[in-house]
Amino acid sequence: MRIARFSHQDAIRYGIVDENELVVLDGDPMFAGFDTTGERVPLADVVLLAPVIPRSKIVAVGRNYRDHAAEFGNEVPAEPMLFFKPNTAVIGPNDAIVRPRQSQQTDFEGELAVVIGRITKNVSPEAALDHVFGYTIGNDVSARDLQRTDGQWARAKGFDTFCPLGPAIETDFDSTSAVLTTRLNGEVKQRAPLSDMVHSVSDIIAYASAAFTLLPGDVLLTGTPAGVGPFVAGDVVEVEISGLGILRNPARDA
Repeated sequence: MRIARFSHQDAIRYGIVDENELVVLDGDPMFAGFDTTGERVPLADVVLLAPVIPRSKIVAVGRNYRDHAAEFGNEVPAEPMLFFKPNTAVIGPNDAIVRPRQSQQTDFEGELAVVIGRITKNVSPEAALDHVFGYTIGNDVSARDLQRTDGQWARAKGFDTFCPLGPAIETDFDSTSAVLTTRLNGEVKQRAPLSDMVHSVSDIIAYASAAFTLLPGDVLLTGTPAGVGPFVAGDVVEVEISGLGILRNPARDA
């Protein structure tokens, strides 16, 4: 089932994607279930929004693909390397990524995003996927120069607009057979199977939940493959994951 969050006639609503239409839901399905209103709205008539706004946090994983770690001269961590992005960084499909004045190099990082569906604490890897609501696409935008000079990643990864998510949440998705592709102005920059992850989705959820409680709506960004690079104002970044669609965002300067 594919769930979209959308704006239509000055209201923000949720719907199930059914080909070229949205079957409108009574409320946020994460909390209200999948009861419908009986309405159908053409996809062409709505504005798709970020499919989820994390209630508390975005947990991201660094260096989770060997080739990406190698392109920066880093070792692969023995355990997931976790960091946070604020929920104020989230934007949706076709929203502009704003390059901040403080940075001279903003990079794209296409990633699989995992949406947590229920309170998760000290879960085992074997039970971890039972706590997932669904999957979407993310872009872990990074101010690379600030990441180097700050010595930690909070500012470099946390600017407003630095976490595009979308276009929808797929509740039934097999990450082991999917491929991630990132294009800059139509040119392929990243391409890798999600099976190349060092630490699996299950392991990441278990590891993170051993440290802090994951809440419904929290988002996990699972790392990026090799090929990350800079973009400038006027560029368009597209992240595609087979089975999840395409997340497209233009860029502009602040």
